[in-house]
Amino acid sequence: MRNNALEKEVLTVSQVAEYLQLSEMTTYKMVQEGKIPAFKIGRSWRVKKGDLEALIEGLKKGERL
Repeated sequence: MRNNALEKEVLTVSQVAEYLQLSEMTTYKMVQEGKIPAFKIGRSWRVKKGDLEALIEGLKKGERL
């Protein structure tokens, strides 16, 4: 398995923000509001890359957040 950040299965809020080209604060708010599917490990939010890709595909089909 490669250790490239873009190929990781679980992303931090910071990595999601970079991937979506949003600010970290906006991304954090969207995660807290449940608009971006995420889970907590301790005090830190994590996003499964597959869930993020599914969200993007839904947005491309006209779904709303």
